[in-house]
Formats: sequence, structure tokens, C-alpha cells
Amino acid sequence: MKVIWWIRRDLRLRDHATLHAALRHGDVVPVFVRDPNLGGAISARRQSFLWEALTNLNADLRTKGSRLIFRSGTPEAVLTQLLRETGATAIFAEEDYTPYARRRDEQIAKALPLKLVQGQLVHHPMAALKADGTPYTVFTPFSKNWRALLPPTLDILPAPERMPAVPAKIKSEDIPASEPNPLFPASEAEAQKRLRRFTTETTENAENLKENSVNSMRSAVKIYQYADNRDRVDLDGTASISPYLHFGILGLRDAVHNARQAISHARDAESRKSAETWLNELIWRAFYIHILFHFPHVRDGSFRPEYDRIEWVNDPDEFSAWKAGRTGYPIVDAAMRQLRETGWVHNRARMIVASFLVKDLLIDWRWGERWFMENLLDGDLAANNGGWQWTAGVGTDAAPYFRIFNPILQSKKFDPNGDYIWRWVPELAHLDAKDIHAPWERKVNLRGYPQPIVDHKFARQRTLDAYKKVKSSA
Repeated sequence: MKVIWWIRRDLRLRDHATLHAALRHGDVVPVFVRDPNLGGAISARRQSFLWEALTNLNADLRTKGSRLIFRSGTPEAVLTQLLRETGATAIFAEEDYTPYARRRDEQIAKALPLKLVQGQLVHHPMAALKADGTPYTVFTPFSKNWRALLPPTLDILPAPERMPAVPAKIKSEDIPASEPNPLFPASEAEAQKRLRRFTTETTENAENLKENSVNSMRSAVKIYQYADNRDRVDLDGTASISPYLHFGILGLRDAVHNARQAISHARDAESRKSAETWLNELIWRAFYIHILFHFPHVRDGSFRPEYDRIEWVNDPDEFSAWKAGRTGYPIVDAAMRQLRETGWVHNRARMIVASFLVKDLLIDWRWGERWFMENLLDGDLAANNGGWQWTAGVGTDAAPYFRIFNPILQSKKFDPNGDYIWRWVPELAHLDAKDIHAPWERKVNLRGYPQPIVDHKFARQRTLDAYKKVKSSA
């Protein structure tokens, strides 16, 4: 008996509940469908990463005795044809929670034997609810409930040792060629290496430290430094696994399992707190999926609809300057240039540039949200939308409209020596750390670098007035 394993955003073999369910049911035929409906939603950069990941997944499948069938077309039509070709009796797929995925799967399930298996999250969005059955809209109580639902241990499913061969008569299209991103090799092996390196492995400079030293442990394993270093844009203090989580090359359960292991092995209170902080960031990812699932209107508008009435300035020239990294604020420009060149930006830097666009330039947060999705390698609908709404003050926060980042203070705090700015804004390479954060204030020679396009003090008051106007009329 044959079954189809329909791969979507679950490009892995380890800890894959859907794959194991399919294997228990019959001989698995792994299938990926290039859906034309998603063509416009996936940037060229993410699409290339996807093709590379599929190529590597196919190689992994071949080591197990199987192979990937790649087809193009609308999912229902392609799957209908494959059911005929294979004689498969069921289609197994990992449940996805975006509005499009839910509509697609609901339609296909009416016509084909589709079996959805929970695996993208630790808890289904319908599981982490309030006592009255309504969804959480505030992160802290959601996270407490989410943690309370955790079993004592998460049993991580191993990758299958062998898989059934796919008959030669079942043809596959060629996987499109990719342009690998050197910063993020798109493979499950790389994802696992990064997870281990962050949560368990010691750094090279800790080789000579005493094995049982508490301080050595904290200095050697990155997760135990996370609380101290996670906001520093000039340091390598994060796990850098978001593209792998987005495409399911790394399962969220696996990341949570490793975080809990690190918490249990922490040798002091500071180390434990740091590991807990990283786990909290994983819960934020689940929270934004939860919000999108229960409140799909956030896909196109504010969680709090009254904030859709904000009178944005929406100056196209200022938006272009922001995109190009030519605002005159070095920390903002460094981050925007890094985004365009690499497709990845540190989360603190994302918050700084998002706040600058919305709160300093008074440009609609949805403009920035779209630009991020066009450029981010890890562009994820739920996480990106949630992050922008949080920064813009239109999301689930109780009273967020007055949260306005000062880009100069943010720069001094999170890039104190200017190393990050020097890396991405070479026009300022001649400046030292005391001048680089706000060179116009110290009247230094900028050598072609622009003056600030807006005065932060003026912009802050303008934004407060715009938000208060909406709030008072609600």
C-alpha cells in the first residue's frame, strides 16, 4: 500500500511526526508541489534557498533508499494525478496555519484523502486557549499556558534509517537551480549543527578552561550568554536558525527540546535565566502563529483596527532612503544595507529600523512589512507580521503607542564601539566610536554620507500626536 508524503514547510527527516505517520500507513512517496499560487509570496532569495533545501533533502532521501518527486502545478491537480500514478490511498501532510494554507487544505480535503498531522508547533493553536475557550491575545499569559501544557519531556523522533524505494515509473521534474547563500547553507545537517553549536557545544576559545568551572561553562556555550548578548548587533550572540525554522528544515519541537535540555543542565542561576530567555523567544514564534490563526485579519491590517485610521505621512522619497540605507542615521543604514546584501538582520536591528520607519518617518508599517518579506531569507508571515505590529504599536500590546526607539541611544547601547556600523557603512570608516553614532551632532566631515532625513525629537512628537488622535477618537 502506497501513501504520499506531501512536503510543504517541513523539509527535514528528524522529528517528523507526519513522516512517521505516513510510514506506519504504507510505502511513502515523498512529493513537493511547486504551487503557482505561492509564486508571488516567495521572494527570489527565499525561493533559491528553498530549491537548495529541496536538493539537499532529495540527497538525504536517496541515502535512505528513497527520492523526492518534484512537480509543478496547483496542488489539487498534481496530487490527483499522483494518486492515479502511484495507487496511493492517502496523502499525509504537516498541518500549516497561514490563511492560504488553511483554505487550500480545506478545499483539497473535500476532494482527496488528505490527512493533516500536527508537527509545525509544539501545541496546536486550538490547544493553548484560555479557560473559557477563547484565544490569548497577550503574550505573558499565553507563554505561561504554553509552558504548562508541555509534557515532562519531548520525545524527539529520529530520522528513519531506511525508506521504501519510489518506483522508477513515477517521474520527477528537475528541482530548479539555486544560488546558495553562503551565510545560510540550506540543509538539515547545517540546521542541526547550528542548534548543537548554540545549545551544547563549547567555543574554540574555551578549550583550555577547566571542565567543571561554572564561569567556564557560561563563557563556552552560547545559549548561556544569550541574555547578555542577544541584543548586541555587533556580536554573534544568537542561534541564527530562523530560516531553518521557517522552512521546517529544523523543527520547533527540536529547538524547544534543546532549550529545555540547556535549562536543566545550567550550572548557575544566570545560565538558567539565559537559556530560559532563548526558550521565550521560541514561544514568541508560536504566539505569532497563534495570533494569525485566530485573528487572520492581521494579515492585511492592524490587530487593533482603530489604528488603521492613523494619518500616515507615507513620503515615497523617505521610504526609498530607508530601503537604500541612506537615512543619515548610521545604525538604521547599517541594518538596511545588511538586509539588502545578505537577506538577514539581527532582531534588535529589525526593531530599530522598523521603529524608525513607522515612528520617525510616520510611514505605514505595512510598507516595511512587505519590504522585509521581499528581502528576508527567513521571511515568515506570522513572525514578520507580529514583529512589525509590535514595533508599530498596533498589535497585541496593551498600551504600546508611546514606545518610540531613539536610534542614537539604541546605537550607542547595542553597538557601543561602532563595529557593526563600520562593517556596513564604509563612508564612516574614518570616524571613531564617540563620533559614529550621530556624526552630525559632532560636526565631523561626513564625506558623502547624508544628513539625517528627519529630526528625531520632532518626529517623536509628530507620531505621538498622530497616535493620540486615533486613540482619542476610538
